[in-house]
Amino acid sequence: MEPIITASAYAREAAGPRPPVLLDVRWQLGGPHGRADYEAGHIPGAVFVDLDAELAGPAGSGGRHPLPDPEAFGAVMRRAGVSHDRPVVVYDGGQGWAAARAWWLLRWTGHGDVRVLDGGLAAWTGELSDDIPSPAPGDFRPEPGSLPLLDADGAAALARSGLLLDARAAERYRGDVEPIDRVGGHVPGAVSAPTTGNVTEDGRFLPAASLASRFAALGADGTTEVGVYCGSGVSGAHEVLALEIAGQRAALYAGSWSEWSSDPSRPVATGPEPR
Repeated sequence: MEPIITASAYAREAAGPRPPVLLDVRWQLGGPHGRADYEAGHIPGAVFVDLDAELAGPAGSGGRHPLPDPEAFGAVMRRAGVSHDRPVVVYDGGQGWAAARAWWLLRWTGHGDVRVLDGGLAAWTGELSDDIPSPAPGDFRPEPGSLPLLDADGAAALARSGLLLDARAAERYRGDVEPIDRVGGHVPGAVSAPTTGNVTEDGRFLPAASLASRFAALGADGTTEVGVYCGSGVSGAHEVLALEIAGQRAALYAGSWSEWSSDPSRPVATGPEPR
């Protein structure tokens, strides 16, 4: 199953006999809440999902966006109309991070047909709606484990034995700046791979062959185990999605740098080199 879908392909499926469930996951780090933008206008039929409250658990020792309780996540998805046998399409404001987080959670918990709208809302040329849908409840019951997941120890081990990619901006990887977390730098052994390298200027993903070339140059050549982390497990999901497009399965370290850096006993590397 291709993990992304174009706006035109979604429009055709939405008009067909088995339209996908559509989720609006507009969110921006440090920005205004996406609900107001959703209520002002969204793709017809889309149900809003709150990343901070519904696609993450309470912030704490597990990082800023720890994984949500699976049962609570399942309840949110059922209210949105998600069922096991019905496809799901997810979009956000165009950055792709929040939509990828929803894609990853649904795939990790066992849904087999989830796609991200490539380019997000900006790619949609149809009309917008301010009607708030009330979908019939779905039957989705999460069964975690369908995608690989790393904890802090697993990320540290993979940085030594395989390839651990850091999806944050390069200046945060180097430790030049750290606007959010306790300390700047990266997991020792991790390789810098900012998510900006996954997309074109309009936010659409690069072609699969181009992504495969990018990741091969970083060491993901199909012969080694790959993991990804970011600041709090959101943009890292975008990198996992990009790797999936390129034909490679990667594990997500969901706690990411916000969890890693919160523990002073964990080592921190700085500068442009992995170690």
